[in-house]
Amino acid sequence: METWYFSPFPKEYQQADVLYYCEYDLNFFARREQLQRYIRTKCQRFHPPGDEIYREDSISIFEVDPKTQRIYCENLCLLAKLFLDHKTLYYDVEPFLFYIICEVDEDGAHMVGYFSKEKHSSEEYNLACILTLPCYQRKGYGKLMIAFSYELSKREGKLGTPERPISDLGLVSYRSYWVYALLEILQKHRGSISIAELSEMTKFRTDDIVKTLQAFNLIRYFGGQHSIYVSPKTLETYFTKAKPNWVIDSSKLQWTPYHERERAR
Repeated sequence: METWYFSPFPKEYQQADVLYYCEYDLNFFARREQLQRYIRTKCQRFHPPGDEIYREDSISIFEVDPKTQRIYCENLCLLAKLFLDHKTLYYDVEPFLFYIICEVDEDGAHMVGYFSKEKHSSEEYNLACILTLPCYQRKGYGKLMIAFSYELSKREGKLGTPERPISDLGLVSYRSYWVYALLEILQKHRGSISIAELSEMTKFRTDDIVKTLQAFNLIRYFGGQHSIYVSPKTLETYFTKAKPNWVIDSSKLQWTPYHERERAR
């Protein structure tokens, strides 16, 4: 893969034109033969470390805690920095959990992307950093990770929102996800519905809902009050003809919120 940005790899690797990563445990090497020897003699797994918490068809998601897999998480962040201009804290991994999205075949579980999430967030952040590897982009994995972050929020019984500031590209992805989810509810609903009700149904924060409705001109002023208005053209453009959001099957999610695990210790 061609990289886009600088990443602070150890000094002995900074002059290398190519780095060779083990896709399973993310150990990296300066020479291809080193990687080949490592895979042949030392690589012990054919999937990310941590716990597999979701499996549906050929998609698998692993949760990795840096408390037990610190080197893996640091190496993941060094890799991610090659493709994310704004990412800075590659060394401070302890406050986060990492969710690795994989395509599974007979050879193993192959990472296509990941997102991180704070173990404890006072701001209701349910996603801190998100990356789909360039060779897997435009396949809907970004929306899968956004959907999965909100599924975790539902399991926690909390509202969720991505960490601020959001990049311009990230905001486009989220707005596309938010407006589709809201229109999916509104096109089925009969009668009045409040922003608070939409928030409870989706676990989107109310300010994200209001800003999305405003961005797509879905709030109108009638009879002295603001109302949600969905025109046929808006519904067609952003729902009927749009690529659907990824649906997470909650029955296949084997996961306990982090704060509940801490209490049980």
